Amino acid sequence: MTFVRGLVALLSDQRFRQLFAVRVTGQAADGVFQVALASYLLFSPELQPDAGAIAAALAAVLLPFSLLGPFAGVFLDRWSRRQVLMIANLLRVAPVLTAAALISQNSSRAALFVTVLLAFSINRFLLAGLSAALPHVVETRALVLANSIMPTSGTIAFMLGLAVGSGLRLAQSALSPTGVNADVVLLLLAAAGFVLAAALTSRIPRHLLGPDLDSAPPAAAEALSRVRRGLMAGLRHLRERPVAAKALCVIAAHRFFYGLSTVATILLYRNYFNDSDDVDAGLAGLSIAVLVSGVGFLVAALITPAATSRLSSQGWILLLLALAAVAEVFPGALYTEPSLLVAAFVLGLSAQGVKICVDTLVQTHVDDAFRGRVFSVYDVVFNVVFVAAAAVGAVVIPPDGKSYAVLTAIALGYAATAVLYLLTTRLDRIPPARSRAHLPPRANR
Repeated sequence: MTFVRGLVALLSDQRFRQLFAVRVTGQAADGVFQVALASYLLFSPELQPDAGAIAAALAAVLLPFSLLGPFAGVFLDRWSRRQVLMIANLLRVAPVLTAAALISQNSSRAALFVTVLLAFSINRFLLAGLSAALPHVVETRALVLANSIMPTSGTIAFMLGLAVGSGLRLAQSALSPTGVNADVVLLLLAAAGFVLAAALTSRIPRHLLGPDLDSAPPAAAEALSRVRRGLMAGLRHLRERPVAAKALCVIAAHRFFYGLSTVATILLYRNYFNDSDDVDAGLAGLSIAVLVSGVGFLVAALITPAATSRLSSQGWILLLLALAAVAEVFPGALYTEPSLLVAAFVLGLSAQGVKICVDTLVQTHVDDAFRGRVFSVYDVVFNVVFVAAAAVGAVVIPPDGKSYAVLTAIALGYAATAVLYLLTTRLDRIPPARSRAHLPPRANR
């Protein structure tokens, strides 16, 4: 099945189309939301952020979900996932509007961090729910294709939101005479997008997205009392699924080195390529880099289904890790804006291609009753290692982001990850996606 034929086939299915609409709408709103935050927290001349400040901001945004994520998984495996997606989208509106009020009043950064913390915690909860729900709207044999289309399309929607938000932010000079704060406008637009995502979720039948339970779901109080036991059961289940467990280790390593690159890139556009006081130039340059990386995400979606059908998910992951290692050294080490854009494209291709494969490996090797918990653990790992990378970056990356030693270490890290994954999975013999005849039948719609 070619990508185009597969895309048409999936989007012609009403249930997939409904879940697809929820994801792209919510992530487009996320893109607008994050432009406002980046403008205020990362490029403000008054705040003068360095690598340490960037690491602190990432920790405030991502680490709290590390505590909430496991609890979210337990509930995703007990409550209607459709209800969770709808209510959580509505709940996101409150912290976004609060952030708009705080920015308009020039309130303390600490208060803003608290509201951002809440908004992103809810967002990660949603992403875990969307991943756990996907096998309920596509056939098992189409999961690789669906995993290339769904999250990648969400990322493209995020990029479009980023582009819209950046355009509005750069038009601030036109809005300033009217007394309108451009960042506040962006936050109001993001809030409207979250409301729309909730409305789109309401079109999906309540029980379509699972979970598939043998008995009635327990009451909330009872579910809370089972959190520890449920998480332990999920971890035991994951230990019994070595293919999924090794895939999670790969995405953790990849995410760490990608996090180091991200912190360095922010500092390069803020302090190396542009004057640190020129907010618009720095934000515009970073936005272009993110958009180019998004093109890499799109290309990954186009070619990953065909690549995994020929190489297997394992082989494609190995090739993508090798490409990332090479791109860090050349053209990344040239430290020019054009060369950085080329590297951003390759790293985007690698990041999304690896994630598509890992998503599929986890989905196809974990029982549905445990998917919510496993994907919550997945999201925790995804965020914790990124923040850990930012913390390391705060120590080793110079203020302007330029360091040949760090660049070399990242490249060697990607290469070492590929070698270790190859050595530990040689006996797994993961078949190409098109030949997985042992997979369970399609879930009922």
